[in-house]
Amino acid sequence: MSFFRWDGEDLILDCHLQPKASRDEFAGLHGERLKIRLTAPPVEGKANAHLLKFLAEAFGVAKSQVRLESGELNRQKRVRIQAPKRLPAELQLTAHTG
Repeated sequence: MSFFRWDGEDLILDCHLQPKASRDEFAGLHGERLKIRLTAPPVEGKANAHLLKFLAEAFGVAKSQVRLESGELNRQKRVRIQAPKRLPAELQLTAHTG
């Protein structure tokens, strides 16, 4: 089991969110999920919106191509990224070692 899988051209990412971090970053694995630290607080959907923006920038796609599939109200989330243009270096490294 891996924290990501391909569904056609879309990338499905299982992640564990850590809100109110000191900076936005990929932070290795948290169990079977990719840990993502975000500066946004977990209130009124701010962390979710920030997550989608962060992932859109990281994968080189528009925000409209990143969709939260599950986990809206908790830290365990599943995100669909439509046809990512690139894979961030942190992901490539984690994918090979994890």
